[in-house]
Amino acid sequence: MTAPLGFTLVQLRYFLVAAERGSITEASLELHIAQSAVSSAIFNLERDLQAQLFIRRRGRGLTLTPAGERLQQQARDLLARARDVEREARGDGETISGPVAVGCFVTLAPYYLPPLFSECTRRYPSIEIDVMEAETDQLVHALAAGRIDFALTYDLGLAAEPELHSETIAHAPAYVIVSAHHPLAGRESVALTELSAEPLVLLDLPHSRDYFHSLVAAHGTAPDVRYRTRSYETVRSLVARGLGYSVLNQRPATSQTYSGGDIAELHLRDAGPPLEVRLVSMEGVAQTARARAVMDLLREVTARPAEV
Repeated sequence: MTAPLGFTLVQLRYFLVAAERGSITEASLELHIAQSAVSSAIFNLERDLQAQLFIRRRGRGLTLTPAGERLQQQARDLLARARDVEREARGDGETISGPVAVGCFVTLAPYYLPPLFSECTRRYPSIEIDVMEAETDQLVHALAAGRIDFALTYDLGLAAEPELHSETIAHAPAYVIVSAHHPLAGRESVALTELSAEPLVLLDLPHSRDYFHSLVAAHGTAPDVRYRTRSYETVRSLVARGLGYSVLNQRPATSQTYSGGDIAELHLRDAGPPLEVRLVSMEGVAQTARARAVMDLLREVTARPAEV
């Protein structure tokens, strides 16, 4: 016979709110219960688990211990699974609802989030998607901290993260952009060696900058990086002004830039393998039914031809 658990889901819920608010007082206000009830639940939880979960400092609130940080993610997963079990038991498992926290690499967001939101609204109107747009390192940290359920990002920098599970759902080959008035603008393709004497406008994001540098260097040329920007659209606008060329991966539906200029897209010969767009989550973490539903929608929208 399986031994009974020494703690309750209510205790875990009170613990999570206290951890997020960093205060027993704030937790009691959010939960609409007495401070003593929150304190008692956390005390009993620490006793049952035989672990100190918080460091308590007068006037400075609560700070999670390493044991508390580990329990925080486990408690989130357990409560999420409990809600799924409750819905299934009530017979309303087909009605998927609740929040899903999605991380998305900044340059991928304009391409994949609009069709995702549209399809999710149509199929699962009770799901609330909360998006964190960030760079890969920030997304990995958010996954580890349990702030997002999963992330959509490039494969750049993921090899050094063994605790992640990633799945390739799309490919993004590199291509070149030049001003619409550039001598090469009428061509269908170009080699980077043909642009070696021209300045490069660099999308200056972590991992991305290394990728673009290595791509140019692989063709035996040292890139003359004249302009750097963290904005995808600023790269396009600078190129449209004739201030250099650039190498990108995602293709907008229009050649016109925010500033009113135009660019020409050229196939890059010998570009090497395309970047992989990956769906990333923490290894061993069970996803909720609503998170799985949104992940399935992402797989669908990335497999469709882009809408123009």
